[in-house]
Amino acid sequence: MLVGVNEQIERVVDLTDPTLNHLYDMSVEQARALMLNEPAECVNRIRGSFALIAKRERTVRMARSLDRPMRYFLAKRKEGPALIVSDRIDSIFAWLGNEGLGDQFRPNYTRMVPAHYVVELQLVGCPDPDPVYERFFSPKPGTLPADPDVIGKTYVSALAAEIAQWLRSIPADAPIGVCFSGGIDSGSVFLVTYHVMRKLGMSPGRLKAFVLDLGDGPDLRQAREFLEPLGLSLFLEPIESEASAIDVAATIRVVEDYKALDIESAAMALALAGGIRARYPDWRYLLDGDGGDENLKDYPIEANPELTIRSVIHNPMLYQEGWGVGKIKHSLTYSGGLSRSYVRTYATARHYGFSGFSPYTMPGVIAVAAAIPFQELTGYDVERLYALKGDVVSRGVTAVTGMKMPVFTKRRFQHGALSEDSLRTRLPFREAEYRNQFFSLYD
Repeated sequence: MLVGVNEQIERVVDLTDPTLNHLYDMSVEQARALMLNEPAECVNRIRGSFALIAKRERTVRMARSLDRPMRYFLAKRKEGPALIVSDRIDSIFAWLGNEGLGDQFRPNYTRMVPAHYVVELQLVGCPDPDPVYERFFSPKPGTLPADPDVIGKTYVSALAAEIAQWLRSIPADAPIGVCFSGGIDSGSVFLVTYHVMRKLGMSPGRLKAFVLDLGDGPDLRQAREFLEPLGLSLFLEPIESEASAIDVAATIRVVEDYKALDIESAAMALALAGGIRARYPDWRYLLDGDGGDENLKDYPIEANPELTIRSVIHNPMLYQEGWGVGKIKHSLTYSGGLSRSYVRTYATARHYGFSGFSPYTMPGVIAVAAAIPFQELTGYDVERLYALKGDVVSRGVTAVTGMKMPVFTKRRFQHGALSEDSLRTRLPFREAEYRNQFFSLYD
């Protein structure tokens, strides 16, 4: 716990778990010193997964990686302001209640530190000054040549480098699971992980491809069709569960959000993580492909009336960060894009005690994706944009691993574990109801 030097004036309470910071090149103490003493752009030198807070006198700075939520709440006390920081809304609520400050709490009064920014607060009491946001990760768009072979190799090489660094940082005998569907993202993560482990002299026997099977979904068949031509079927392990076990209320409590598509995806993630945990009580490390769709802009534009292909192409970080800090549509409570929705992956894994890793969320990989000349490659043609990810990633996987990766039509996680008809029965698409359920937790 971090406490201010002058406790009678201001207080900072850090409820984040410091053991979850997974840094490669420096200690947590060095990273905090860098945040305090260097310009914001230097925070990009912190490699790995992190949610950090640093304080000097009344100045507080916070920053996080894309794969870690970080929330804060500023409470009023007669002695001075109290800043409470956590990865979860409910832990902030509990702390305030224990301190007799619960009447101040509203879930929409909490704030999310947006990914890729340093947030600076001055704890000077009422009225509270607005936070200052300074970007620390600014990838340069459109700098790669319009050559799918060059792009693919560069992109998957960056993916392999992130996976290799992560593999070297975990125990040498730890089993590794990939949350797998046979789609482009999870498929590429599995194949590249397998390749890197062999290249580093690690035993691939540590590796499994876990696929969720709720009875009538297409993912299990697709997973087999992906691995069989490559002679890798022995790594596949189905995790069977019953669709009746899906619990909407529990999912909302875990992810602390109400967006319908994210609740659907999180419900599947909970079923998969719960099934793995029941079978393997000591398993810790899970990989997944979250972030791959965002990097290659592979979402149905026609499903969102606010989007056009031009807005997607000309906003390089749109899917990672939403419309961006300082924009009218930016949510202070939830941030935007994957910066918001990654909680569906983080919180569900944490709920069952897993340490997750999504290499597609790492800046080194995102920077390559941002450098793709989307305008030149697509000519603003929507179908060419949709075809781009499979083309680029499959070429890259072949170039880096020598394996020809099967490419199947894109399908959301929640549409692969069980049929869409069954999904609608279990999870009716009514965001307003999910929102009401979430806010009712704090009535």
